[in-house]
Amino acid sequence: MQEEREMREEYARVLDFMQSGKSFSHVADPLAQLLGEVWFTLLEAQPKAGVVLKLNERVYIGREERDKIEVIKSRVKYEELTQTSKNELPNAVMEIIKGDEKRFVDVFNNAGPVNIREHSLELLPGVGKKHLTAILKARNAKRFESFSDISERVPLLQDPAKLIRERVLSELMGGERFYMFTKPYRVERR
Repeated sequence: MQEEREMREEYARVLDFMQSGKSFSHVADPLAQLLGEVWFTLLEAQPKAGVVLKLNERVYIGREERDKIEVIKSRVKYEELTQTSKNELPNAVMEIIKGDEKRFVDVFNNAGPVNIREHSLELLPGVGKKHLTAILKARNAKRFESFSDISERVPLLQDPAKLIRERVLSELMGGERFYMFTKPYRVERR
């Protein structure tokens, strides 16, 4: 029960807002597709009556009284997102990463091995053994303080925020062996 409480999202970004629901649905209720800010959870929600949501708007979805969202309808898979949501997703993920820079810089500071042969930083696209060695050497000398600090101290490494964004997007699409930033979508069987 404690773990379930920790996994709940408090805030989300609006990926798509459909005033009259999905085009193929027989129900014409307003519908929003959202991206949670902590676990990057993909959700569908029903806004409160009369509420109009904007793309990438930050909305409260926690347990307390919500001002714009009536109810969270379900968690959705990447494949169930509208095209607008898929297009907006990279921007929303980057906004979340840049808005909580310390949390994601700490990934570079605290990441450890996944197993005896692979380090979790190698799960980031473009990070191989040479980059890994450079990152570990730089962080052992002094902890990273920002994305720009990482870029300055680790030569030839791509933009660290973009590396994280690409990993988050890859995890949301599914099929990864390991998940660093998201909780995999699993259908529970009864």
